[in-house]
Amino acid sequence: MSSNNLASGGPAQSRQRITTEPRWQPVLRATHAQLPPESRRWLTDNGSLTGHLVASGRGQFAVKRLYQGWERPLPSESTLLGISPRQLSLVREVTLMLGRDPVVFARSIFPISSLVGSLAHLRRLQSKSLGAILFRHPGMQRDPFEIARMPGNSHYLPDHLRQAESAWGRRCRFGIEGKSLMVSEVFLESFTPWPGALPVHRSQRGKVNAAFPSTTQ
Repeated sequence: MSSNNLASGGPAQSRQRITTEPRWQPVLRATHAQLPPESRRWLTDNGSLTGHLVASGRGQFAVKRLYQGWERPLPSESTLLGISPRQLSLVREVTLMLGRDPVVFARSIFPISSLVGSLAHLRRLQSKSLGAILFRHPGMQRDPFEIARMPGNSHYLPDHLRQAESAWGRRCRFGIEGKSLMVSEVFLESFTPWPGALPVHRSQRGKVNAAFPSTTQ
């Protein structure tokens, strides 16, 4: 059985290699002209994106897995994670859906050295929400965001998610029990920012909790 099969728990998948990376920069270096306050508010929100989407009431939340396999991360991803450019990682790409609308493209990098012990189960995420799992994990730490404004036809996006309008993306490194992983999120045309830094309404809490599967599954 191939490493792709082992990683995905199913038939091997393929994805065209990303040849051109977005121009990521630390969010703290972005000027108001580069990142207007109304965009900065939700792009730098440290809450759970899954929680915000579920609570939006704009449709049933779902994770659609597009690709999962072992490969070398992009150069800037290896740098962000502090690993050798030659070290293999599990790369997972998904679309976050609200109803029939794709609202966020997410790419996650799991260095092979991180997928051991209590994090070994991340090899078998299938269509579970990674964000939901991370935010349930005690001691999880999140580094400051890096952001990028990328053209809608960026090679970073799968072909079927490319669009006419440019898109904001953000990424950060998560730390759990001394292990690192990276998550990037690109907000697509169908995405609507959530209003303010408001708590999840109690009528939505059950739906949010239902989207947060147990880490033992």
